[in-house]
Amino acid sequence: MRMPALYLSHGAPPLADDPVWPGELAAWSAGLPRPTAILMISAHWEEAPLALGATTTVPLVYDFWGFPRHYYEVRYAAPGAPALADSVRKLLRAAGTPVQDIPDRGLDHGAYVPLVEMYPDADIPVLQVSMPTLDPQRLMDIGRRLAPLRDEGVLIVGSGFFTHNLAALRHAGGVPGWSAEFDDWGHRALEAHDVDALLDFEHKSPAGRLAHPRTEHFAPLFVTMGAAEDDLGDQRSAIDGFWMGLAKRSVQFGR
Repeated sequence: MRMPALYLSHGAPPLADDPVWPGELAAWSAGLPRPTAILMISAHWEEAPLALGATTTVPLVYDFWGFPRHYYEVRYAAPGAPALADSVRKLLRAAGTPVQDIPDRGLDHGAYVPLVEMYPDADIPVLQVSMPTLDPQRLMDIGRRLAPLRDEGVLIVGSGFFTHNLAALRHAGGVPGWSAEFDDWGHRALEAHDVDALLDFEHKSPAGRLAHPRTEHFAPLFVTMGAAEDDLGDQRSAIDGFWMGLAKRSVQFGR
């Protein structure tokens, strides 16, 4: 069965304490076919050439600071995915994309925070790969190369945040205008299948530079879109709304 491809807003470690969002993630995953493995592309791992993380014991990377102790005690002992890693290497190298291995690199919070809510039993093999660039076109090309994995039951997940400007949030109460405007624009662009506008979001969107002063949290969307290029007309927002002023819009391509 061909798996859908997802872009999700992953939240910070306190997502687990939110009264609504964990249930939304759990309900989303419950409606999906069960994956044979999960391939994660997180906003929090940029590495060139493209890198494959741990494939045997998969540790967690607590890549955040200043949170209460219990957030550093979360565990997610998912099995590694060496067979998936082999497939990723073959697909990318065949297309001329260099690949490296960083076998001690575990799952960062962009990967494990949503997975804890979506697949709490941690019984599905997981592989995280890096983003070797933030260029939308190049990321979409990488997604295209990875698309055949969907026919092998692999769930491809781009994990970012639909709007992400923590500095501007410090000076705002509620949902700031730039976050709401970008979310509305992005939703409409996705529904219209306007790939060109999304690829050029920094110039085509309202408040794009405020919503994403650095683009790493929007960038995983383009890997997902590349992997789901044949299904861009079959997309839906599985989660919407805002969390601490940021748009938590999360999108599913394909059934």
